[in-house]
Amino acid sequence: MTAPIKLTTQRMAEFAARGVLRFDAVVPAAINEAFLAHLAAAANSATTEPDAAGENPHALYGALLAEPAIPFLAPGTHWLQAFEPTHPLHALLRLPEIAGAIESLVGRSAVVDHQFLHITFPPRDPARPVAQHYHQDSTIDPRHSFDIQLFYFPQAVTGTMGGTRYLPGSHLRRVSESAIARYQNLRGQQHVTCAAGTVFIFHHGLWHGGGANTGDSLRYLWKLRLAPQEPQVKLWDTQDLVEDPHHQSPIFWAPIGGPADPVHAILTKPEPWFEADTERLEYIARIAFWRRLIGDDRFDADYWLSRLENEYPPN
Repeated sequence: MTAPIKLTTQRMAEFAARGVLRFDAVVPAAINEAFLAHLAAAANSATTEPDAAGENPHALYGALLAEPAIPFLAPGTHWLQAFEPTHPLHALLRLPEIAGAIESLVGRSAVVDHQFLHITFPPRDPARPVAQHYHQDSTIDPRHSFDIQLFYFPQAVTGTMGGTRYLPGSHLRRVSESAIARYQNLRGQQHVTCAAGTVFIFHHGLWHGGGANTGDSLRYLWKLRLAPQEPQVKLWDTQDLVEDPHHQSPIFWAPIGGPADPVHAILTKPEPWFEADTERLEYIARIAFWRRLIGDDRFDADYWLSRLENEYPPN
């Protein structure tokens, strides 16, 4: 296995702020083609003709499970032991960029929570394409640790194929899993369009849902959720971590120029859906998240948490 390429501090801060990282065309064509060949072999054994799979989703899913094109994974399996060496997903998880991101976010000892192959079918009624509702995946607890979800797109995804839509920066909002289903479109949401072999890594709390496939071909997405088994503190490449993260740059009436620590700017960059009066709550949540990631409860950016903690005498 080639040495993992761990995330930089700025990339970790981006994940802390937005809850998503994108790796465009990171998976080589040979792996994509081998993975799709596995799926095609299973589809050919379905009770319906492969070209008619969109008319019978249950038959296609049943065939994919029966083969199995994607093997069953027991929960708790170490992520590096999940697939046999001959399976394309074995090679995918060992790509330096992917392995490095996994180790940076959930550690080398992370285990499988679950996997799933999402298939978005062309509409049976072209006049009424169906999209999946907004949701978080299996959010049932108030913990501070977090799982990650790898979203692997083995084929190029065009605008008509129903690429996953997601809302950057929504991962730290505590909501019931599907209570957000009533939201249809939100300012700043993204729809996945990408080259073949693109991988997204989501924080488990990121709001997302499958888009409506208005095209004429199946769209595949393999998802793997991984859970940490160790404290998620400074697991990334910290060479670019600022030595004095407590230094605060002047705000509002200040000389032009960014802060000395770029992490501060990343954590206080708003998303389009932020409201003018409540966006500060998102900054507070991000800063608290970053404190846990660096193991330093004194860190702050633009004094957002300090203003809540400056009671004297201290509690």
